[in-house]
Amino acid sequence: MKKIILYIVAVLTLVSGCTLGPDFKAPEYKGSDAFRFDSTLTDSVVNLKWWTLFNDPVLDTLVVTALKQNKDVLIAAARIDAAKAKLGYTKAEQWPTVGFSTNAGGGNFGAGMLQNNTSSAFSAYPEMYWEIGFWGKYRRMNESERANLLATEYGKKTVQLGLISTVIQTYFTLLNSRNKLKIAQRTFNTRDSALLIIQERYNFGIIPEIDLNQSQIQREISAAAIPQYKREIALTENTLSILIGETPKAIETGKDLIEQEFPPDIPQGLPADLIKRRPDIQAAEAQYAAQNARIGVAEAMRWPSLNLTGLLGYASNDLLNITSGGLAWSVAGSLTGPLFQFGKNKRRVEIEKHNTEVALRQYEQTVLTAFKEVADALIAIETLKEQIKSDKKRVAAAVNAEMLSNERYNKGQTSYLEVLESQRQSFDAKLNYSNTKSKLLATYVALYKALGGGWIMPE
Repeated sequence: MKKIILYIVAVLTLVSGCTLGPDFKAPEYKGSDAFRFDSTLTDSVVNLKWWTLFNDPVLDTLVVTALKQNKDVLIAAARIDAAKAKLGYTKAEQWPTVGFSTNAGGGNFGAGMLQNNTSSAFSAYPEMYWEIGFWGKYRRMNESERANLLATEYGKKTVQLGLISTVIQTYFTLLNSRNKLKIAQRTFNTRDSALLIIQERYNFGIIPEIDLNQSQIQREISAAAIPQYKREIALTENTLSILIGETPKAIETGKDLIEQEFPPDIPQGLPADLIKRRPDIQAAEAQYAAQNARIGVAEAMRWPSLNLTGLLGYASNDLLNITSGGLAWSVAGSLTGPLFQFGKNKRRVEIEKHNTEVALRQYEQTVLTAFKEVADALIAIETLKEQIKSDKKRVAAAVNAEMLSNERYNKGQTSYLEVLESQRQSFDAKLNYSNTKSKLLATYVALYKALGGGWIMPE
């Protein structure tokens, strides 16, 4: 008898140690050894608070505030807590469930009939229910939830990295709008002063009325631009306020856009390292692992499961004299499993396999998107650097041309149309330079985000 019991225990241990379903294997990188448009050709990557390279204390304060107060970050943190709780819940399912039961009653009616004698009974006992984890069902469930937890942690890092980038890019947009407002205000002041002179000349009959009308038009064009940029500033401030987790308000800024410094050349590192640095890629891999484990859960449900129940307590047949009772116990086991379900369990496995393929393709798409974002940012920085040099020269030439046109007009050497054209080109050149510098600063931010830099730090 003892040998039979030992044999049964050994078989149960062996079977419960089995784990159905494929073990997870992380995808291998098979791409190139360098990024397209990478001019640094280095195998190291900057991993620091990269936003401090812009040397703007106000910007640094905004980033820190956003990381503490932004609602999306707080939501991501709550999701991590929920994933931890779910993992603990899943772990608990592999162990016995222990409860208790207490019953008392009496009377002379039972089994649908009136009895001649009055009877009573009382019982109190703890009871246990345990489904033995055959076929690795609970192991795979725990494996899946651990991967889900990891995915939520990487998800929070993805939110943080995206938040930092958005805060900085919005900050530069705000600086750009304020710089364009200054340009519009200076242009308005210049044209308003010029209009006074033109008006006097017209009054004395020195110039025709068409020159006066053209000067009035140019003054109003610059005047209309001022409220436009004021509106842009207010809307951007509202957006930035929400990003830092506060109600819409005016935002203090540090250095002007023109004074902002470009960060040093950024080492891109090796493409293979990008997969480890990008939190969204890590999250996609963890989601793939979680889904892969669900195949094992589905396969385990195709096979029988062993359920054990037991109780040990006290029972009495006389409620009024419970001391006459004694020890009560019961042990039972059941082996249950599917027989004919018309392919339902088989289809469940197929569903999870197809879902796993979906997760793999989503991971691969995330990787491809990451490399595209790096390539886009690299070529954008390279070309915007060339563009901003030309824009700067254009501003200098346009300002000088405007000054010369005014002098020529005052001396009667040219028409007012030349002055108007010079003013327009000067105004457009200044606005264009401001936009280009804002884009270049924002593209540096996009490159850091694409490279996944900065989030690995404990901070």
